[in-house]
Amino acid sequence: MSIFSIFSKDKKESLDKGLEKTRESVFSRLTKAVVGKSSVDADVLDNLEEILISSDVGVETTLKIIARIEERVKKDKYLGASELNRLLKEEISSLLAENNSDDVTEFTTPVGIKPYVIMVVGVNGVGKTTTIGKLANQLKKAGKNVMLGAGDTFRAAAVEQLKIWGTRVGVPVINQGMNADPASVAFEAVTEALKQNADVVIIDTAGRLHNKVNLMNELSKIKRVMQKVIPDAPHEILLVLDASTGQNAIEQAKQFTLATEVNALALTKLDGTAKGGVVIGISDLFKIPVKYIGVGEGIDHLQIFNKNEFVDSLFK
Repeated sequence: MSIFSIFSKDKKESLDKGLEKTRESVFSRLTKAVVGKSSVDADVLDNLEEILISSDVGVETTLKIIARIEERVKKDKYLGASELNRLLKEEISSLLAENNSDDVTEFTTPVGIKPYVIMVVGVNGVGKTTTIGKLANQLKKAGKNVMLGAGDTFRAAAVEQLKIWGTRVGVPVINQGMNADPASVAFEAVTEALKQNADVVIIDTAGRLHNKVNLMNELSKIKRVMQKVIPDAPHEILLVLDASTGQNAIEQAKQFTLATEVNALALTKLDGTAKGGVVIGISDLFKIPVKYIGVGEGIDHLQIFNKNEFVDSLFK
């Protein structure tokens, strides 16, 4: 067996384990919903709607899935309740395919952009700094020269936490301590990244969702100062969301997409929740690619989101 095969097997096992609570929550209830039913009738669809909403797929996305299944049932009068799993899997796969760009297959950065600047946003407590550390680890393992910028300067713990991750992963962390101007930290980080010929620089930002105007002004300022050094920075604005918060994660996504041009998502803590359906809802509502998912506490438990693997594991 090749090293790649071993890695793929380990990754799949981590994903299966990470989605275990969601899978058990959805499918134990789905099985009960079709007991004694010979066809997918109105009662079955009502039960399915309730199951999806309670799994934090969201009302709008759930109604879309139900409508698609109803259409499928109308076309084939012989669809039995036992086939509901297959129908649901196919429609969720179709929805994710519509709302995500092509799956990224490895931890890397686009060819020809150096340094590739990632600005990471998200509220406190979602696992933002941890995600940055794990992403830095994966990129370094892929052969990239990585630097970090400790731009969440309103919490001493955030700066120290990022420094600890930098030491653990073996990448430099640009920091100016607590209460420094976040834009100044970002400016220094991208300047140093250019000097050091870094492949990628990841900038942490403050996790305060105080109000949209202040948030927008703060993030806009950080972008402006980075663009003095690298005109098209940041190349990626990665929003980190905690999947276990369900609908709160969707509300946070609304606020941050209004405040800045988010173009990638990371969903953390999928292993600790039965609300994994939020991945489907967020993908559908915001039309922003889910790029990474966190399926455990280990340093290697940040995975690239692959929609096919995700759905296969959900319906295992």
